[in-house]
Amino acid sequence: MPTVRGQRKIALTESSSGLDPRSVVSSSHETKLNQLLAALPDAELRRLLPHLKYVEMPLRYVLYESGGVERWVYFPTTAIVSLLYVMANGDAAEIAVVGPEGMVGVSLFLGGESTPSRAVVQSGGRGFRLNAQILKDEFDRSGPVARLLLRYTQALITQMSQTAVCNRHHSLDQQLCRWLLLSLDRLRGSELMMTQELIANMLGVRREGVTEGAIKLQKAGLISYSRGRIKVLDRKGLEQRVCECYAVVKVEYDRLLPVQFAG
Repeated sequence: MPTVRGQRKIALTESSSGLDPRSVVSSSHETKLNQLLAALPDAELRRLLPHLKYVEMPLRYVLYESGGVERWVYFPTTAIVSLLYVMANGDAAEIAVVGPEGMVGVSLFLGGESTPSRAVVQSGGRGFRLNAQILKDEFDRSGPVARLLLRYTQALITQMSQTAVCNRHHSLDQQLCRWLLLSLDRLRGSELMMTQELIANMLGVRREGVTEGAIKLQKAGLISYSRGRIKVLDRKGLEQRVCECYAVVKVEYDRLLPVQFAG
């Protein structure tokens, strides 16, 4: 499968901070930065802790490629991952975004083993990596882990469906507002490091369209943009400008996912 423009394969390494996975999770602090891990009952979390690997997730790293059989699932803590559908000519469009609220790799426990989408890190950070078979075994117990993952999958499907509707029926300005708000919900601050070329790849539009949309939002005092750095100045203004797609997705995530979250 061709590489999406502006993306490159980067080696994913275990955290260089010197933190051993067992010592990190013994305090449960880092695991609580991911909403799904934080929601697990103690018994289920204890079974997973020895197998969780704390890893750096650098910007533009490709977690998995379309059609490939993957061995790992990922639980971001500070990173954001885009799920992209890639065409044969290398063009791509984002179908969903995953951050500390969720996980990457739902096809692995659903039995599909592979997916037609590509997963690439949109905003660099950290997360936990878990062997896929470990998660499958836990899912097959048909206990709290399975119920939680199925609810998350329903929320993710809602986001994918709403993204398709939004891309078909709403303006680029509205799509850009939706993308910014979804990203902000998964970040700790109000600033994103993202070039217009990468945003265009995510939205599946021409770079000139993103430039025009960003200029409009900047003139309206909603964002400031300079050298790949986007700072949201007026979140409420973005929420007033965005289409209903953002609210539909947010309401469904809030309805389906637990609130126990330290992020």
